[in-house]
Amino acid sequence: MASAMLTTMTRYMHWRLNARVASLLVLGVAMGLRAQQAAPEKDVLIFTNGDQLSGTLERSVGGNVVFKSDMAGEITVPLSQVKDLKTHGAFAVLKHGVPVAQSKKVIPAPVEITTDTIMVQETAQVPAQTVPAKDVAFVVDEKTFNSTLTHDLSFFQGWNGAVNLGATLNQATVHGGAVSAGISLIRQIPVVPYFRPRNRTTANFVENYGVLTTPPVLSGTGTDVEAKTSIMHADAERDEYISKNVYVLGTTAFDHNYAQSIALNQLYGGGFGWTVFNKPLHQLDLKADAHYQRQGHFDPTLNLNLFGSTFSEAYRRSLPYKVSLTQTASYVPAWNDLHAYAANGSVTLAAPLFKRFAINVTALESYINNPDPGYNKNSLTFTTGLTYSLK
Repeated sequence: MASAMLTTMTRYMHWRLNARVASLLVLGVAMGLRAQQAAPEKDVLIFTNGDQLSGTLERSVGGNVVFKSDMAGEITVPLSQVKDLKTHGAFAVLKHGVPVAQSKKVIPAPVEITTDTIMVQETAQVPAQTVPAKDVAFVVDEKTFNSTLTHDLSFFQGWNGAVNLGATLNQATVHGGAVSAGISLIRQIPVVPYFRPRNRTTANFVENYGVLTTPPVLSGTGTDVEAKTSIMHADAERDEYISKNVYVLGTTAFDHNYAQSIALNQLYGGGFGWTVFNKPLHQLDLKADAHYQRQGHFDPTLNLNLFGSTFSEAYRRSLPYKVSLTQTASYVPAWNDLHAYAANGSVTLAAPLFKRFAINVTALESYINNPDPGYNKNSLTFTTGLTYSLK
């Protein structure tokens, strides 16, 4: 009887072991199948000379396709060199000159790209169609299309910009220090840079503040003498594009300058802007507006209500070693008081330091033709510090 029980238990243990092994095998096969199903199929780019690359189509812009290859990384290929490229992912084909409202209605689908045509593959929602390549502005993946065109961003999304900070400290017979800080924000919609912009919002704030104290032994006045610097500028602008390069704008600005007797200068206006060119190497914008200006002086009896204009230019250029140059200049006449005009300009050089950090040097020149008596008309400031890019 004991022998029979032992035999039964042995058989039961063998059955349990075989069942567990079978379960593990089934689980392994299922996981393998699931992983195989989850792995996306690769797109194959066939060149006109017969060479092939496997990877993923990123987009097509301006007669070129941007392809992320498994072997070569991201490459840009002219359509003239593409014999065939069939995608497995869904893409939106956007034509030249089609209004944004109509482009939003496009339904992404797999496409096949050749030298001369973009063929949209038939799906349950999209009929097959062939579009001449010369008529196509963009071929955009479904995720990018949905996030940039079909969905409106909240106010807190899509911002880019930089934060600047610098400081000096002097501890001697004459002692004191200075601090400079600023933030620049920009948001362009759509956020994808190769789309034609619909609107752009910018906001800037900069403060330079410093105090140097001279003791009585040097000042000869019997008390400490302080030399103070306080220069603040803040502005915001909203641009609405009416064509690829022309936009209408609304702007506001606030200035305080201790060195030029300006307690608070306020400006509110609107006008037009023109992007003369916008290329990876450099960009130039020209602007003109009409505005109301409240010029507040330290002496309230000199305060003015002005109606004038601002004529300005802004230039950006990329230099070798990823150094960037930014230059601005503006002239601000007042039409109801030709004596109360102003001008300013700035030049900034920024060089990369570590990851998102860069070192910057800025020269800022400000001129006002009607300061309080005893104050200079111009103010020149040099600052240097660190810049942290938000993206």
